[in-house]
Amino acid sequence: MSGNNQPLVSVIIPAYNHEKYIQETIDSILEQTYQNIELLIIDDGSTDGTFKIMLEKQSLCEKRFVNVKMLRQENSGTCATLNRLLELAAGEFIYLIASDDVAKAEAIEKEASFLINHPNYVLVVGDNEIIDGKSQRIGWDKDQTPVALEKAPYKTFRTLLERGCEFGSLTSDEFGSYGRLVQNNHVPNGYMFRAQTIRHIGGFTKEAPLEDYYLMLQLAKNGKMKFLEDILFSYRWHGGNTIKRKEYMKKIAYQTNLYEYQLVNCPGYEYWKEIYDKNNTKIKFKIGKFIKYYKIKDYRKKQKILEICGHKFVLKSKNLF
Repeated sequence: MSGNNQPLVSVIIPAYNHEKYIQETIDSILEQTYQNIELLIIDDGSTDGTFKIMLEKQSLCEKRFVNVKMLRQENSGTCATLNRLLELAAGEFIYLIASDDVAKAEAIEKEASFLINHPNYVLVVGDNEIIDGKSQRIGWDKDQTPVALEKAPYKTFRTLLERGCEFGSLTSDEFGSYGRLVQNNHVPNGYMFRAQTIRHIGGFTKEAPLEDYYLMLQLAKNGKMKFLEDILFSYRWHGGNTIKRKEYMKKIAYQTNLYEYQLVNCPGYEYWKEIYDKNNTKIKFKIGKFIKYYKIKDYRKKQKILEICGHKFVLKSKNLF
């Protein structure tokens, strides 16, 4: 398929204080084997040289891509930045990459090809290798501490995610289903999704600050997701990763879960909100625990919760909980 006949892919990059890495991120998009790409980057009020480096790459990007926008704004947060990027995007497919990560050269071509040939899927993603601040490949130990690749029990993101994966493998048909995602987010980085689906959802919201998890939950309500076994992405593990800020991550996970419970009109929302407001207790949406803690005795309410979560045939006995 020639570049002119390919669906347009909008690559969106929310950038913030990544002067050390953003050039490598942009270069990885420049090197894509897929041709019909527009590149949209917004610097969300960086205090370092991120925007300067973006502008240094602008001329080369304008020669390579069908459309390029490199903008700067006052710091507005990730959700607002992503929504602005989505408003600018004209592509049929959206490819989201952080300003410190790296896409493999064939990533967009392989993921776009899958979505073109599988119209009932809303998202596709490949495996991730892990790289350090110097772009050297590393692995993780059981505590997600970086170790030399040859000594690492977890050499890719897939191997780590499958450790706690109750449905076995990310290649399972249950990958990305709503019923599984409400238990935990198991979608790695470097994903591509359909623009029309995110527009139908209405974009991101500050009410759900764990924006990638919120996106996965909403997409799962609209179609299937696919995991490709190929390593198509390099996820950078360095001192500034948000995921390392444990207390902050807990807080935004709680807020996102609560907002999702409210969205699906889940019985017991006010109960969970009361727990959160009082003591910030960790809440994991394990369906059985949810029903037990809320002391739901009505069989029809139990069944409703399970159906919301995609488990239509789990409740075989009225005495299950």
